Amino acid sequence: MAASRAPAGADVELPTHVYFEVTNRCNLLCTTCVRTFAGVEAPADLSYDQVVSMAEQLPVIERAVLHGVGEPLLVADLPRMVSHLKRRGAHVLFNTNATALTRTWGERLIDAGLDELRISLDAATAETFLAIRGTHDFDRVVRNATRMAELLRERGAARPALSVWATTMRENVRELPALVRLCHAAGIPVLYLQRLVHFDTGLATREQSLVAGLREAEREALAECERVAAELGVSIRGPGWGQGVGVVGPPAAAERPWSACYRPWKVAYVTANGNAMPCCIAPFSSQNFPGLVLGNVLEEGFAAVWNGERYREFRRRHRSDDPPEPCRPCGSEWSL
Repeated sequence: MAASRAPAGADVELPTHVYFEVTNRCNLLCTTCVRTFAGVEAPADLSYDQVVSMAEQLPVIERAVLHGVGEPLLVADLPRMVSHLKRRGAHVLFNTNATALTRTWGERLIDAGLDELRISLDAATAETFLAIRGTHDFDRVVRNATRMAELLRERGAARPALSVWATTMRENVRELPALVRLCHAAGIPVLYLQRLVHFDTGLATREQSLVAGLREAEREALAECERVAAELGVSIRGPGWGQGVGVVGPPAAAERPWSACYRPWKVAYVTANGNAMPCCIAPFSSQNFPGLVLGNVLEEGFAAVWNGERYREFRRRHRSDDPPEPCRPCGSEWSL
């Protein structure tokens, strides 16, 4: 997606796409998540009034994402937030681990007008789920996801659109064909394969990443994944470089790959404590979390942060041959 990029010293129009990290609390300890291994911020939830206040500072909201480093279904006022953002004309979505996705939650999200519900599921077996997600909740997640699809059919509702999102790595790549079959059986039509963002702890390591190269058995698993998806009518999607092997394997070489990113000019990410971050990937890709903070929207307001000195300097460096730390591997080791 192209974005108009003003000169580094000029004001930039306020963002039209926003991430509100409604909570940084979570009920899982995933071995690919920075939250499991480091206290990135004090535990917090955004309140309904805080979300409304921040949203009202933005003239246009085209897209609102209500997740970050945490599980959104832990926030009781989430449907009210969705409803408000829908009244603002936004396309609203979030990812969930689905452990708390009861029928009641499903009904509230449908009634609120949620556009997309993305279910994070990185495994097709309980054993691999435990290794990645750190709990024995595999059967519960599959059951909840299936029930949500059934509820949509029962209600005759087209929204929220359901998809499964899998962080793909050596630990689970051979299970992808089975994960396609699981999606089909659950009534979920889309499987989105994400590249691993690694920070050298737990399973989030360079060795687990498939970007460096694919082994023959991994190529075969991905080819089988595509074949099964085509047979069952499940759509496989992924970031940037097409489908199938290209989704998770090595991207095409590019000079200054980070420079294709439009986020510093169009997308705002606000944590549960109100801190503005460069993007949703940054907390996972840097060991210097305090250095990622570009201002506090709750304290300073959107306009002051978005065109403040720290954001201007971030944009200036993003255009240079010496980009900020979290941007350097982006587009080459993980998603843009």
